[in-house]
Amino acid sequence: MRACRICRDTPRGVTLPHEPLPIFQISATARLAICSQAPGNRAHIAGVPFHDPSGVRLRSWLGLNEDVFYDASRVAIIPMGFCFPGYDKNGGDLPPRKECAATWHDRLFPTLPQIRLYLCIGRHSIAYHLPALRSVPMTEIVRDWRAIAAETAPHSRIVLPHPSWRNNAWLNRNPWFDAELVPDLRRRVAETLGL
Repeated sequence: MRACRICRDTPRGVTLPHEPLPIFQISATARLAICSQAPGNRAHIAGVPFHDPSGVRLRSWLGLNEDVFYDASRVAIIPMGFCFPGYDKNGGDLPPRKECAATWHDRLFPTLPQIRLYLCIGRHSIAYHLPALRSVPMTEIVRDWRAIAAETAPHSRIVLPHPSWRNNAWLNRNPWFDAELVPDLRRRVAETLGL
């Protein structure tokens, strides 16, 4: 997967606008899977997932320091698109490339037998990991985290909004997220990782 160049050599649509740099973190022993959208430009430059303010916020939500977060033996980070997709005309990140999930995901997840908790971040991750919820409004899915986690046990799934600053308004409109979901999420993450 690290050598993948499909989006450059045989893309589905427009060619990736820069040299591919697949960014992910996996291990057969990982118990937590962070299933995100795609690396941002800062992560692309550093070659490290969530190497940006979104990563700082996500680690805060999870109650994890960098040492644990970047310990592949414990935490898998598997974006829907492995490479930074580039920017749209308004300066926002493009959606994840479709080549990654279509080529790798169905083969990858069965090789991770220890995963007990999947964190699905964003619409593209929801569509793959919880396809029955793909058309449900994001707020409704996130608000129903307890039921979704129970229904998907023992490999529970929890949907999170993207930790980007672009979602500050959503977080301000939904104070229950920080007051209720985040403490429960931290507890589940700590239990999953044996912390």
